[in-house]
Amino acid sequence: MTADHIKEIALTHFARNGYEGASLADISAEVGIKKQSIYNHFKGKDDLFLAVFQDVAVREMLFIEDYLKQSSLLSLEDTLYGFLNEYRKRYERDEDTKFFLRMAFFPPGHLHKEIVDFCNRHLDRMEQLLEPVFTLAVTKGEMHPDVSSERASAAFSAVLDGMFVEMLYGGLERSLKRLDASWFVYWRGVKKNS
Repeated sequence: MTADHIKEIALTHFARNGYEGASLADISAEVGIKKQSIYNHFKGKDDLFLAVFQDVAVREMLFIEDYLKQSSLLSLEDTLYGFLNEYRKRYERDEDTKFFLRMAFFPPGHLHKEIVDFCNRHLDRMEQLLEPVFTLAVTKGEMHPDVSSERASAAFSAVLDGMFVEMLYGGLERSLKRLDASWFVYWRGVKKNS
């Protein structure tokens, strides 16, 4: 059995049961190995959890990179609103995204620092990827001249975070309501006045 297969099975257990509810015994049983064999690949449960979390974070970043490449010909408004909408749909159907967001907002207490540090780097990278989108929008005259690319990117991250929190706590209907309201206010502040 490979480390990748162990991580694949562990993801389903961590996503379904959280860190505390997932057991190495259950993971190893589903993989078809003895619990001790996990230690040939991982130091323990923390090491396995962090490896799974980092793998999922890489896939989340690939989604962001791919989305921004595919939407490069869209208007700024369509790109940004589409990004929020695609992430919302992704959360509804993708175990990776559910796990990543749940653990980013509710990390295991003893791994809080590692998870938060990693998430901050993840967020910084996302903002770096978004800044050229905003810079291009400035050159195309789509953005208000008082709004910098950096500020627009940081504020967009806040809108995205708000949507994530509502998805985690409020469910689909409430998240759609909050997304509509926050997007309306955000876009009015960012777009160039006609």
